[in-house]
Amino acid sequence: MAMMGGGFGPQTMRSLRRDDSVMQQRLRPGTVRRIASYAKPFGRQITAFLVLVVAGAVIVVANPLLMKAIIDNGILPKRPGVVIGLAVAIAVLAAVDAGLTLAQRWFSSRIGEGLIYNLRTEVFDHVQRMPVAFFMRAQTGALVSRLNTDVIGAQRALTSTLSSVVSNVISLVLVLGAMLVLSWQVTLAALVLLPVFVLPAKWVGRRMSVLTREQMQLDAEMSSVMTERFNVAGAMVAKLYGRPEEEATNFGGRAARVRDVGVIVGMYGTVFRVALGLVAALATALVYGIGGVLAVDGFFELGTLVALAALLMRLYGPLTSLSNVHVDVMTALVSFDRVFEVLDLEPMVADKPGARAVPPGPVTIEFDDVHFRYPAAEEVSLASLESVARQDTGPSHPVLKGVAFTAAPGRLIALVGPSGAGKTTITSLVSRLYDVDEGAVRLNGLDVRDATLASLRDTVGVVMQDAHLFHDTIGANLRYARPEATDEEIWDALRAAQIADLVEGLPEQLETVVGDRGYRLSGGEKQRLALARLLLKAPSVVVLDEATAHLDSESEAAVQQALKTALAGRTSLVIAHRLSTIREADEILVVQDGRVAERGRHEDLLARGGPYAELYRTQFSQQ
Repeated sequence: MAMMGGGFGPQTMRSLRRDDSVMQQRLRPGTVRRIASYAKPFGRQITAFLVLVVAGAVIVVANPLLMKAIIDNGILPKRPGVVIGLAVAIAVLAAVDAGLTLAQRWFSSRIGEGLIYNLRTEVFDHVQRMPVAFFMRAQTGALVSRLNTDVIGAQRALTSTLSSVVSNVISLVLVLGAMLVLSWQVTLAALVLLPVFVLPAKWVGRRMSVLTREQMQLDAEMSSVMTERFNVAGAMVAKLYGRPEEEATNFGGRAARVRDVGVIVGMYGTVFRVALGLVAALATALVYGIGGVLAVDGFFELGTLVALAALLMRLYGPLTSLSNVHVDVMTALVSFDRVFEVLDLEPMVADKPGARAVPPGPVTIEFDDVHFRYPAAEEVSLASLESVARQDTGPSHPVLKGVAFTAAPGRLIALVGPSGAGKTTITSLVSRLYDVDEGAVRLNGLDVRDATLASLRDTVGVVMQDAHLFHDTIGANLRYARPEATDEEIWDALRAAQIADLVEGLPEQLETVVGDRGYRLSGGEKQRLALARLLLKAPSVVVLDEATAHLDSESEAAVQQALKTALAGRTSLVIAHRLSTIREADEILVVQDGRVAERGRHEDLLARGGPYAELYRTQFSQQ
């Protein structure tokens, strides 16, 4: 094949750049068997691929032997018919070699891309099912790396690494066998230079692996800096608080180190290739010197000498690649293992066997002596997915301590209390972002742990304080709640959220792109679009986590009026820092230190002079 036609191809250089530190990692038991299960759907294609690889390796040896025959049996005896016939055979082999190369590439692409597709979709689907706590700890870049770098590294195990090992082994056996048959004396003489070839290659390989690892680390640091500075939030902080000159100097320092390391790596590669060329030239000279003497003395013919020289050029490349094959194989296995590490992390929140849908219609929320603590790091995440060393290795402290209340259909329940008291935690348990440790959260008498997650998504709608919009159009962001919604239904939701006039005034209207995280819109506009998305979904239970916090007084009044109509007959749970919201509540729960300290209506709680009255004086009285 083309890859094997020369002694020192790209595969040889890639082998030298492998990171030897991968050999220090321990694979989990059963990794190889599990890899085999992923390869099983491609069994026939892999078999055909390996047959083509073996055929290509045979052609590597066949060409020098045909050159021998054309010289010894055609040119020297002056038999033009034999020369033409063997020349045609060489041309046919070249055409076959080209066809094998194309076929190999087709099978390699089918196997590799198919495996990448299977792994990526499985990992993506699995990560999507992970609880919110997982995403709070895992670094986004590390997750993306598992879907890209590690998945591609795993794919190489079944394509480039497998084909390289098979083709190099077959080629090495056939080349050595052919050389020994042609002349064992010349073959042994050529192998004398093998240590001069392999030992420097090993040293250069170790040095290049260190430099390559440093280069990758520096590239990752530069990418991290660019990612943080180039997103909208990071750019705003840099504009307001940053020092552009220092930023440019720091980035320039990192880029300069990448440049310097790149020059060193390039020089090492060039020196290595020059050295290999020199060794190859010395080996060729040795073969021609010894072989020439033997040919003159009549030990073998001229064609044998030419064939030995040609075979020699196909000997050292496979030897170098195979000298590092254990690193190549281990690299591929570790990539698989890192992917399996994510797939084996079981979601803490998942459908139970026999889970049922939440009963339709108006919903009653019941908290029955709920105790809860946030899960520890090892329960929800992987240390390898976190950008910094973990400090919180012990169990977390209890957040809720016996919370109990009931929210009937059509009633608005307001949660108030100091920051960190547990208000957001209570709302998170309703939509089952987490599971309680003790007690139960029930919707219409059904424990949310026994309900299907799909029915919970349909039943509970949430608008958070920081409304998130995808980098897409307004229409696409709203249809995320109801993909089948018509344009008229979307406009109805926009009108109910008091933002239809704004959207109508935009040149593209529903096709307007909102920008990264919706930053092309103001905070109040984003919040009203989030409310429109909620209204379009029309859930039975509505959770508002300070949903009106970013609205001015005029917008808040309009949205409150829209919510009053839209939430009629629905159970509402609202975290409120605004007095206007609290006055509308049917019941106020004062949450302190993970417990419901007081409950009642606004006027009644003020009259009691308890925790709510104190909170009112410090937080709400000026409103």
